Amino acid sequence: PLMNHDKLQVAVTPVFVQKGNYVLLNVMKADVLQDVFSVVWKFNKKDVLVRFSPGREPTVSPAYTGRVEFSVNDYSLKVKNLQEADSGVYTARVTGDIQEQTEYNITVQVSAVMFLKHFTQTSILRCRSSDSCNLTVTCSTQDSHISSTFRCDTKTCSQEGGEQSEVTTSGASLHVYLVDGSIICNHSNQVSWTKDIEMTEHFCPQHAGEIVFSVGLIIMVSAVISVHIMEKLKKHK
Repeated sequence: PLMNHDKLQVAVTPVFVQKGNYVLLNVMKADVLQDVFSVVWKFNKKDVLVRFSPGREPTVSPAYTGRVEFSVNDYSLKVKNLQEADSGVYTARVTGDIQEQTEYNITVQVSAVMFLKHFTQTSILRCRSSDSCNLTVTCSTQDSHISSTFRCDTKTCSQEGGEQSEVTTSGASLHVYLVDGSIICNHSNQVSWTKDIEMTEHFCPQHAGEIVFSVGLIIMVSAVISVHIMEKLKKHK
């Protein structure tokens, strides 16, 4: 996008950075500027990060000491250990024979490893104790979540309503779907990607028939033993 600042047509460059990393911001066309008087880097149009005039040492804002590095050769700015609060517009204004302005719209994103998966406890208990059930799965991240329902029986699960997906305003996406007997939650953004997998056999009562057979067998054997003991007691008396 183009923004008008004091009749300057400024192209804003979007940049996505993973939380905790650094970003290097360059001044466009700095190599063609002559007789530079001053360079100023700002954050969100108001907070001054660095001021510099040739022949003098650059002045760094105390709030950013140790977190920014300024190059007196090409006027670039390196911002380190970026946090979510550092998301915003970074502006460089170079004043000389002509005035050059550069803008970056920085978005700091949390890594997708923050991804979580949640199976409701009620659904799990119901699935493990009955021949069929509805299993509710919720996939969530720090800024969004999505839910889907799976119908499970003694062998497998099927997804009611088909695959579910969601895309946030920041471009991150969540996707929950069923593949080869596995429930998969997928999360991605511009800086990372991850997924979590859960086998549906953990929730399907596949051995329900075997349990009933085993209980019946135990009862039958116990009855036979009891009759045998009773006969022994009678003979002894």
